[in-house]
Amino acid sequence: MKKLTFLLILLTSVVVLTAPFFERPACPNDFNLDAFGRIPVLANGRIKPLDTVARTTLLMLQGRQRVSDSEKSELLTSSPVEWLADVLFEPALADTFPTFRIDSSELLSLLGVSEEEAKIHYDSAGKRTMAALGFLPSTNSRFSFKQIESKLEELDRQNKLVCQIDSQMRSVFQRAVVQLADRVTVYQRLKYSAQIPDTPDFLNELTIFQSALPAGQTAVVAKQKGVVHDENSFKAMVEMAKRYGVMDKLSYLLVVPPSPREPKNNWHTAGNAMLGTFDSGKINADVMAYAALGHAWREKQPQQFNEVLHLFREQLAERFASEMHKCDAEATFNRAKPFYSSITLYVLAFFLAIFSWMKCPDVLARSALWTVVLAWVATTAGIIARMWLEGRPPVTNLYSSALFVGWGAIGLCLILEHTYRNAIGSAAAGLIGFGTLVIAHNLSLSGDTLEMMRAVLDSNFWLATHVVAVTIGYASTFLAGFLALIYVIRGVFTKSLGKVTADALASMVYGIVCFATLFSLIGTVLGGIWADQSWGRFWGWDPKESGALIIVIWNALILHARWDGMIKQRGLMALALFGNVVTGWSWFGTNMLGIGLHSYGFMDAAFYWLISFAVSQLAFIALANLPLDKWRSFRSTWVCWGNQCFVVAQLGNPVYALADSFWRGVGIVEA
Repeated sequence: MKKLTFLLILLTSVVVLTAPFFERPACPNDFNLDAFGRIPVLANGRIKPLDTVARTTLLMLQGRQRVSDSEKSELLTSSPVEWLADVLFEPALADTFPTFRIDSSELLSLLGVSEEEAKIHYDSAGKRTMAALGFLPSTNSRFSFKQIESKLEELDRQNKLVCQIDSQMRSVFQRAVVQLADRVTVYQRLKYSAQIPDTPDFLNELTIFQSALPAGQTAVVAKQKGVVHDENSFKAMVEMAKRYGVMDKLSYLLVVPPSPREPKNNWHTAGNAMLGTFDSGKINADVMAYAALGHAWREKQPQQFNEVLHLFREQLAERFASEMHKCDAEATFNRAKPFYSSITLYVLAFFLAIFSWMKCPDVLARSALWTVVLAWVATTAGIIARMWLEGRPPVTNLYSSALFVGWGAIGLCLILEHTYRNAIGSAAAGLIGFGTLVIAHNLSLSGDTLEMMRAVLDSNFWLATHVVAVTIGYASTFLAGFLALIYVIRGVFTKSLGKVTADALASMVYGIVCFATLFSLIGTVLGGIWADQSWGRFWGWDPKESGALIIVIWNALILHARWDGMIKQRGLMALALFGNVVTGWSWFGTNMLGIGLHSYGFMDAAFYWLISFAVSQLAFIALANLPLDKWRSFRSTWVCWGNQCFVVAQLGNPVYALADSFWRGVGIVEA
């Protein structure tokens, strides 16, 4: 029975990880959206598939990748790529989807919308009808572009006023204004990426333009020479040049790859490619392909859409084989969702480890360990895939640092669990894995997590070694703190912290702090070497540099206090818990200051979470300093033996506690 339970849990974990690979890509009405999502484009300095553009844009606009009506729990699009296809080819429909998250009541009042607006009934087949009516229902603070469109001028005016105020001095409302204005700008620019939004049929427009182009070119040349020309043809060319110039200026994506004579990174917007038509006399084939895809999409012609898509991808593969291969791999990575799947497994492992302390320790502890191993392997594969896609070390921004901190800490947890076999390492791994991946998810809401590295970070070997070493220092310091958290929770709230377990936890924390001190020191020194080569000075008391130094000093303080006998087990745990506060500030807090050379990952929303985390750690430190008779695992119990009575500490095993109390001749065994 125990073996069967273990196998069932292991099988469940494997299914959670592999399920995304067996899901059939969503292709409504037989449109090959999976292949469409793998088309490469250039955005924000990086070649990426349209699938990534769709996912990251939705996360930035609304904090999730699905487009749905929360009131009816009904999906409005089958996938992020379908939403992007609507934005590119049928923007009037996309404008009705509730994709803008607005949490500020003041901003909602400014926009003249509220969650109590009249809702309209619709079904999944009636999206066109809803577009004609003007908007689709929105709940949970998510609103459509159609709902806020009439107030965009006021939003722009408010945004210009707010931009004159220092970013550190802005109110909640003002920050919400800037955030929404940025989101609206991205959305509007996205609609200009493949066609002009107000064009009912861009393919037909291009066909007419192609037929009128020879006469127009002749008229332009004649006008320049001052000879008789067709004024109507000349005016038509001027109008079209203005039109495509606006398209070029507003386009968010560079969808046209370079010609064979151009460098491989010299991509163009569709508008820029159309402006080149006036010289070449021929419409760019890639622009025509997007126009044909848009026509087939609007007319609901999946066969034509798929045929055009197949030919387009074949042409791209002939010219950009390596880029197509990477985009295919990135789309597969997006579909696999290794980090999201790992979150589920880490939660499962945490509860298995907790329950193993109460019942079935052998099978549940072993199940927890293997669940952590599977999740850690999936996370490792995800990090390696990101490194290959980006061509960089594992840590390049705050998002990747969250992944690596969790990965490193869990790796150490596996070593501890293999050494002690008491499920403590598995519980800590589950807690840390869940926490760091949730942090990473929230960091991903700012946009593409595989963005090009900032110039200040894109340098040499010393940077790569510095960020890896110092991040391992972060990870191990956090691990020591979370092990201390387990010690306090088990000791104060349960009777499961026996002397053997308490000693094991103390040994773990001590060893991890030693490890953290070493890597924090090495990482800080390597950072100084990199700074000397990049900025011409080894140390400048930058907030991030000071934070790294504080981590080293704090870990060294813990070790010296332990060596000098100034603290025992509980003191060690209290100091390790405060190490979480120190590391949290050095990791995130320094970026929130908005000053210094390292302030490249500012996240305003994380401030309150960081404060809450620090307060929670201080609360646990207070619990750690409660008198031992307040701890359930060490609460005093009077035991009478003949004519003598003894005060016995509850250390999990009453017989052991009685013997220990008798031989030591003390009332409570000090931890």
